[in-house]
Amino acid sequence: MAEQEQNTMQNVQDVQSQTQPKDTEIKVPQADPYDPYAFPAAMPSSADREPRSFEVDDFKQPTRKQEDWRYTPIERIEEFFDVFEPSGKTSISVTDTEGRPVDAGHVDVTQVAMGEQPSGTVMMPNDRVSAVEWASGKAATVIRLRGEIDTPVLVHIHGGGNDLDAVHLVIVAEDRAHGDVIVEHDGLARIAEGVEISTGADSHISTTFVQEWDKGSKHVGNHRIRVGAGASLRHSVVTLGGDVVRIRMDQDFGGAQGDLNMLGIYFADPGEHIEHRTMVVHNYPECKSRVVYKGALSGKGAHSTWVGNALIEPTAPGTDSYELNRNLVLTPGAIADSEPNLEIENGNIVGAGHASSVGRFDDEELFYLESRGISETEARKLVVQGFFEELVEEIGVPAIAQHLMNVIDRRLARGENAAMQAVLEEK
Repeated sequence: MAEQEQNTMQNVQDVQSQTQPKDTEIKVPQADPYDPYAFPAAMPSSADREPRSFEVDDFKQPTRKQEDWRYTPIERIEEFFDVFEPSGKTSISVTDTEGRPVDAGHVDVTQVAMGEQPSGTVMMPNDRVSAVEWASGKAATVIRLRGEIDTPVLVHIHGGGNDLDAVHLVIVAEDRAHGDVIVEHDGLARIAEGVEISTGADSHISTTFVQEWDKGSKHVGNHRIRVGAGASLRHSVVTLGGDVVRIRMDQDFGGAQGDLNMLGIYFADPGEHIEHRTMVVHNYPECKSRVVYKGALSGKGAHSTWVGNALIEPTAPGTDSYELNRNLVLTPGAIADSEPNLEIENGNIVGAGHASSVGRFDDEELFYLESRGISETEARKLVVQGFFEELVEEIGVPAIAQHLMNVIDRRLARGENAAMQAVLEEK
């Protein structure tokens, strides 16, 4: 009897030790995919599907059978799957948007060796090409922001040709910093790029990445982002050129009440593949995220891919999350893949939702404009402008807003000319 009472007391103590938190981190048990009666019955989240590592060999060679690569033309970017010697021909300059030196009182620009802090402090790579970039790169450009920055910081990355190169950029915003950073890519390049963004508590930062590569360029990138407690980050990606551009964005929060706004604009011409992947992890309470991406495609072989992942962990009550993707197919022969994914491991949330669509021109809109005496070409231009204009304005950087609309107009005109030429050739 005494032995039974002793066992009962031991069981109570065990239960108490299990229910009383030892630390703030909640351990989520992993499912057994081969046991339908296991607890929990769900598969591990997408955030746990692949390893996180700086070691290239920890990742398998990509194939189209793998979920993360099934939309990607991997045969066109195979050179990024193994460690390479970077050419060093890619040029990087940091100024303000007027071409003047940055304000040294509020912006520090330094070069550090790969692995030297603050590089490598915002998560670890989550796919093979990101690990290859880390292993291949020699140095990281670090931009540290503090205080109130009046003029946006402009980082200009110019491709140096067809030789393989690796670039690593680290953006660190200190507590209560306010500022804008614009990263422009142009020229001809075959480049693997790693970006780390870390925002301190109560900071308010915007980062805008513009890919305007020359025809024939290839760009694989990984943005690893951490939003601090009470901080807000507007992260915008604009892709308007390049043979193959694949950018993966992995994000989490560094404290409660963070606010993330991810915006994307892309335009794919014939034969181009443009791919954006977002992974938003809600791991702290009362954080908010919005992901809105819009793209247009024109011409045979134009291909876009957007995959949006959002994970709400048990540690994130009060989460408010939404993701949206819209695609406008301008001509036959273009293909848009759109895949929103939402995983909720916490029932105590404000809201969570997603939506995506792929469609062609609205014939009623075109008819209305043409009935007002507007030519078909001009009407199509107006529809595309309206499709993008709201998002361009939301990016909120006047220095590049008009430029983006002008580039979209040129891409649209080029697509119209190519489509007409294709019709004439078919006849």
